[in-house]
Amino acid sequence: LDAFFRDAMNCTILAFALNTCAYTTEIFAGAIRSMNHGEVEAAKAYGLSGWKLYAYVIMPSALRRSLPYYSNEVILMLHSTTVAFTATIPDILKVARDANSATFLTFQSFGLAALIYLAVTFSLVGLFRLAERRWLSFLGPAH
Repeated sequence: LDAFFRDAMNCTILAFALNTCAYTTEIFAGAIRSMNHGEVEAAKAYGLSGWKLYAYVIMPSALRRSLPYYSNEVILMLHSTTVAFTATIPDILKVARDANSATFLTFQSFGLAALIYLAVTFSLVGLFRLAERRWLSFLGPAH
């Protein structure tokens, strides 16, 4: 384990993996707990039990319910990558700092980094909005 923890990249990936796994598990557990008991009863009355109940009723419903919360977790994880900057992992902020120290163009360096973060965030939000529109359309108003 000594060789593993000497590399900053390994430590950063481990920290991010543990963090996102904990939040994702809690998001999915909350979605399963908030599931309407009538859905499970109807599936049991239909004859589903065991893994079929989970595969066809519980998991699809939980995944649909947890999609907006999971999109927030993905955006927060993107913004957490600036923590990797403190562990000397080259991310967008470290590249901007290096460009600033080489050229002394502070506004341009960090402004471009901010625009890159903004573009990545908006594209992730747009992708999750498309997914929500597709898989959560039944929750919207009737047409």
